[in-house]
Amino acid sequence: MDDTSPSQDLLLFLASTAHDMKNSISVLSGTLERLLVDGAPQTDAAYPQMVQMLYQTRRLNDNLMQLLALYKRVGTLDYPLDVQPIEAGQLVEQVVALGRVLLDARRIVLDVALEPGLIWHLDEDLIVGVVSHAVNNAVHYTRDRIRLSLRTVDGLLEIRVEDNGAGYPQALLAAGAAGLSQVASGIDFRSNSAGLGLYFSREVARMHRHRGREGSVRLENGGLLGGGCFVLSLP
Repeated sequence: MDDTSPSQDLLLFLASTAHDMKNSISVLSGTLERLLVDGAPQTDAAYPQMVQMLYQTRRLNDNLMQLLALYKRVGTLDYPLDVQPIEAGQLVEQVVALGRVLLDARRIVLDVALEPGLIWHLDEDLIVGVVSHAVNNAVHYTRDRIRLSLRTVDGLLEIRVEDNGAGYPQALLAAGAAGLSQVASGIDFRSNSAGLGLYFSREVARMHRHRGREGSVRLENGGLLGGGCFVLSLP
């Protein structure tokens, strides 16, 4: 007798469909990146449209990746967290590589600041996904500069993604933790989207625990660039 319920069958089907969609979007994203690398922004009339298409495909790819990760966490009640010692420079290299074409196409400068010799225990794939999504989000709101920094603060690894845009609404910042819950429920902070990225980031942070402490996510305005600041802290 098959123990799989109709609802479980549907979840498996949806997860499989999302995975197929993610693979197709990844192919499209890779094609757009190659076209942009080979293109000439000064003479190619389609260049701005391709840049926007790349931004949107990256956004869709991020969302599908987040949905699949959350499905694994909810479906198994225990996401297979793979915590390993990772050099901060190695993590940053991956994030920069993922965003390089879009940043260059938008003529956005990405500043990087690393605490020397920094090594931390974390799930590399999940954290690269969170930070890359934060950078991709900042691409949409910055004027022309983003700052990615990693350092230790009060025994935690603090990863900051800052931009020089208009920043987050004061209503969300004042709401604190309640505001994050509201966003995760479907009210976005800047663009009327589902808030999936912020919810996913918070869940990934909370999955990282060490000696009675767990990770967290917060939003600020200001920083060194004066705009929005996404801050991920990991024990």
